[in-house]
Amino acid sequence: MSELSLTTTRQIKAPVEKVFNAWLAAETLQRFMMPCSGGSLAKVATDPHVGGRFSIVMGEEEIPHAGTYLAIDPHSRIVFTWESPYSVDGSTVTLDFRALDAQHTELTLTHVKFASEGSRDGHTKGWDIILVALAGLTL
Repeated sequence: MSELSLTTTRQIKAPVEKVFNAWLAAETLQRFMMPCSGGSLAKVATDPHVGGRFSIVMGEEEIPHAGTYLAIDPHSRIVFTWESPYSVDGSTVTLDFRALDAQHTELTLTHVKFASEGSRDGHTKGWDIILVALAGLTL
């Protein structure tokens, strides 16, 4: 098991509360959680509280992803486990939200534990596509 990690940061033109809530609401999450640009909407279910679970089925191949919410600190941080056919036990994602002003948010995503550098690099591409899709939404 590897301690490889990735971190990516994106500025999003929306208030921090709306960006934060987009990660917890199934109807919004499905609009940006996609493995490739222009992909179909994901099938999403969320139970957004610490200990609650989420499931996301992405893409035409219907790749299952799931996890457990480990921390939900309103408008500042969300931490969850990341379970998929391409992840390893103990893989987690941390989302840190910072208001730049009333209409702009800086989102930093950190994902830890990958089986290989190739897996980490693939996830980096996937998360970048997801964050671009999120930034393109009207929240």
